[in-house]
Amino acid sequence: MSDLAPILEAVQVNVRAGERVLLRNASLSLAEGQILGLIGPSGAGKSTLLRSLNRLNDLHPGLRVSGDVRLRGASLYAPSTDVNAMRARIGMLFQQPVIFPASIEENVLFGAKRLRPIKRDAQIALVESALKEAALWEEVRDRLRQPALTLSVGQQQRLCLGRILAVQPEVILMDEPTSALDPRSTEAIEELLLRLKAKIGIVIVTHNIAQARRVADQIACVCVREGAGELVEQGNADAVLCCPQTPEAQKYLLAS
Repeated sequence: MSDLAPILEAVQVNVRAGERVLLRNASLSLAEGQILGLIGPSGAGKSTLLRSLNRLNDLHPGLRVSGDVRLRGASLYAPSTDVNAMRARIGMLFQQPVIFPASIEENVLFGAKRLRPIKRDAQIALVESALKEAALWEEVRDRLRQPALTLSVGQQQRLCLGRILAVQPEVILMDEPTSALDPRSTEAIEELLLRLKAKIGIVIVTHNIAQARRVADQIACVCVREGAGELVEQGNADAVLCCPQTPEAQKYLLAS
C-alpha cells in the first residue's frame, strides 16, 4: 500500500448477488499521482470491485454492496450522497467505447452540459481543451460537427476519455480500456494515462500484465478464494509483479 495521501479508498467492500458472495472484504487505496492496476483471472471480481468505486453496481437491483468507499475521506455510500455529482468526480471508461449518435462536439459536451450551464464561447474552449488532453484534437479539429461514429475505435475511446475530462474528474476508473484496440491505439491511451496521473487518480482493470508493468504504480490482485473474489495481494507494482507472496497471485502471474 502507498504511504501517500489517498484520494479514493475502499473499506471492507462486499458484493452479493442474492445469497452468493461475489466479492469479500475488499480494501484498497488510490494515492495522489498514481495509477492503481487491478489484475487477476477472469470472473474473480475485478469489474465488480471497480463498479463499486462509483456505485455503478447500484444499477443492478440484484446486487447488494456493503462496506464503504471514500473519496477524499467522504463516504460515497452515505444517504446524503448526490450520486450523479459523485460520478462526475469519479468518471468511468469502459472496455468498448460508449459513443452517442451525435457529433464529436456534442459527445464531448454531453456530461458537462448536464452539470452546469455553459455559454457557447466556453463550450468551444472546453471542447478544444478536453480533446487536446485526450490527444485527439489535431485529428478532429476540422470535423467537430461530424458524427462521432465515423471515428475509428481507437479515436472513439479517446473521445470517451475527452468527454470524461470535460467534467474535470478527480478519479477515472477504467475497465480494460484498450482490450478492443490495436497496438498503436493502445500505446496512445497508455501515454495519456501516464500524463494524466499527475492530476487525476486512475484505477485500471487489465488482463495485460505487460500493460500493468508499463503504467501501474500500485497493483491489487483479485483472485477467487473459497468461492468469492478477494484482494489477495496489493502493493508496489514491481514488487507484486516480480515477487508475488500469495499462492493465488503466484499461480495467476505464472499463467499470464
